[in-house]
Amino acid sequence: MPGNRHAFERLDDELDLVARILPLASDFRLIELGCGAAALARALLKRFPNSTVTGLEVDRVQMAKNLAMPTERLSFVEAGAQAIPFGDSHFDGAMMLKSLHHVPMPLMGQALREVARVLRTGGLLYVSEPIYGGAFNDIVRLYNDEGMVRAAAQGALDAALMDRLGLWQQVDEIRFTMPVRFSGFDEFERKHMRPSYADHQLDDALVARVRHAFEPHVGADGAWFDRLMHVRVFARSDAAAPPQAH
Repeated sequence: MPGNRHAFERLDDELDLVARILPLASDFRLIELGCGAAALARALLKRFPNSTVTGLEVDRVQMAKNLAMPTERLSFVEAGAQAIPFGDSHFDGAMMLKSLHHVPMPLMGQALREVARVLRTGGLLYVSEPIYGGAFNDIVRLYNDEGMVRAAAQGALDAALMDRLGLWQQVDEIRFTMPVRFSGFDEFERKHMRPSYADHQLDDALVARVRHAFEPHVGADGAWFDRLMHVRVFARSDAAAPPQAH
């Protein structure tokens, strides 16, 4: 049954939700688009060791780190979601974890058609996107306002459901909150303000402004935030396969 699209579920680990939705049975072939450090994929393979995960990533710095940490049944390919270098119907499922809004806006629709192409009929696409709201988002948007790209990601998902090719149907929708902790501002700055895949044009004044907003959240055991997330689950329909993207 589809989840209540308005209620917020409390999660400590998003893998619990992924495992509830994706049928991670023996020999389940999963592709993660924009895998980053592939932390969830590595945890997934510990829990479901018969699955296989292919991670796509465009950040060469992160790719080098991933390849230096080999994990059985986990492979990496340098590619974007808009041009997936695999054949039709190659995977049983796909994940996009906070990555659809990083696809260039003009290519989001193409990326979703590409995911449909490489999924078998009935295969599920799990898309998890941050919600533009809450205390954590209020701090992040001081230096990286993603309001436009996050709205574009949801718009691309809506458009994919209306596409004349009939590639997708939505089968579930969940909103959840998940705690995120930082030991202090220095950890937040290192992890979120200075990623290898983006230059946020930071200067001393901007860093000081973000620090000023962050510090009131710091307590004896660090800074805790509730991160608001929106998951939409699509199933690959039995419509004719879309043309290969170029």
